[in-house]
Amino acid sequence: MSEDAAEDLIVKPYATARRLGDRVFQCDATAVCTMPDGTRAYALLDGVGDTLAVRAWTRTAARRLARAAAGHGDAEAGLRTEYERYAADPARPDPDPDLPAAAAVVAVHVPGAWFSVAWSGDARAYLLLDGLGPLRQLTEDHNARRAYDGHGDRNLITACLGGTRDDEETEQHWGHPAIEYMIGPARPGWLLLASDGAYEPHEDIDYDLGDYLTGDPREAAELLVDDAVRRARAQLAPYADNATALIARIT
Repeated sequence: MSEDAAEDLIVKPYATARRLGDRVFQCDATAVCTMPDGTRAYALLDGVGDTLAVRAWTRTAARRLARAAAGHGDAEAGLRTEYERYAADPARPDPDPDLPAAAAVVAVHVPGAWFSVAWSGDARAYLLLDGLGPLRQLTEDHNARRAYDGHGDRNLITACLGGTRDDEETEQHWGHPAIEYMIGPARPGWLLLASDGAYEPHEDIDYDLGDYLTGDPREAAELLVDDAVRRARAQLAPYADNATALIARIT
C-alpha cells in the first residue's frame, strides 16, 4: 500500500474542500498544524486577486500561519507574528495592489484548555457547540459593508494579511483594527472556516450553514462548497467565486 493510500484510510476529524468557481485560478488555501501536545491550528486564506503569484503566495502563507498559531498555542499571537513579518518587508508599501495579500482567519484548539480565533479580512469562522446551538459566527467582516454600516461594498476588504497598516491606523481609516480575535474555553462542537465564496451564496438566501455540520467532515465540506457554487450561479447576476470550507470536529 502506498503512503498516500495509507493516509486516505486515516479518519481525520477535519477536512477541507475547495471549488474553483468561475475564476481562472484557485487562490484560496488552507493549512492545519498539530503540535505534539495535541494543540491544533486551522488556517484559511482567501487570496486577493486571480493570478499564479497570488495562488503560490497564499498557499505558503497559509502554512506559515498555521505553524505560527500552533506554535504559540494562540490564534492572535500566530496571526500577529505573520502579519507583522509581512508588514515589515521593505518591498511592501501600503497600498500596493501588485503584491499578494489575503483575507485570513485562524483558529487554535488547545485540548482541555482554550479555543481562540483571529482574523484580518472577511474570511469567517463559525462554531456550533454540542447541545448549545444555534451556529455562532465568531468573526466580524473587515470590509466596506461593515465600515459604512451595511451600505458599503462587501467585496472591498479593509484589512488583510499582507497589509501594512497597524491596528491604530486601520481603526482610524476603517473603524476597526487590522486584527481582531476572541478566546474562550475549549468545548466540544463543530468549527467551520469559510471564504466569502463559500458563505455568501448561502447567506444571500438565508440558508443556515449549521445544517452542514454533521456526519463526516469531508462529506460536509464537499457538499457546502458544491452548494455554494451552484447557488452563486443561480443568482440574477451569476458569478461563482473560489469557494473553500474547512470543517473540523472539536472534542
